[in-house]
Amino acid sequence: MRLIHQSYEILTPLNDWNAGRIMEELERSTRLCYKSEDKIDTGTADKLVASIISRGHHAMLEHQSLRVRFITDRGVTHELVRHRIAAFAQESTRYCNYADGKFGGECTFIIPSWFGWDDGVPDILTIDQRAWHNAMLEAEGFYFQMLDADAKPQEARAVLPNSLKTEIDVTANIREWRHILTLRAAKAAHPQMQDLMRPLLAKLKDRLPILFGDIGEDQ
Repeated sequence: MRLIHQSYEILTPLNDWNAGRIMEELERSTRLCYKSEDKIDTGTADKLVASIISRGHHAMLEHQSLRVRFITDRGVTHELVRHRIAAFAQESTRYCNYADGKFGGECTFIIPSWFGWDDGVPDILTIDQRAWHNAMLEAEGFYFQMLDADAKPQEARAVLPNSLKTEIDVTANIREWRHILTLRAAKAAHPQMQDLMRPLLAKLKDRLPILFGDIGEDQ
């Protein structure tokens, strides 16, 4: 059994050039509505996009997208895939056989963020931490027992828990990412979801401040 912390990776390049290109393309689409392309100049993209966001003219934000890969647990992805205006590609427990060597011949589980573990399993566990750890060991054991009894991976997966590690690529337009982050980085979101989304929001605020800077984590 392997235990890891969840993480994310922004797959859309967000270097200075590409971040600037995203803003410029949003300006270009917006100015089409008013046929004001002749007003495009250095610095006009940030000003115009900030204006349409403040006025709630968010439809224009649908013209640019971001792709993010999450390594998280299946409980989190069950919530993520509820966002309809997005494309998803997820590691499949139907076809992935965790007995294979490419998975190290073991199941990988995501450490609950509220445990506060740094690396590995502490020597002293609370009652709830020990219960979770034992449950993961048993789930892995039963999974491999079913495979040894000639069950297919899609059948053996029935004993795997929400804490099972999974990878998912999420591609959505800027408007939808704003919606996702408004909901999923908020205090009302599940703790595991907050732990994943708040660092992503902070990164996007840094790289694309006009597009994400107004989203509050306490919403």
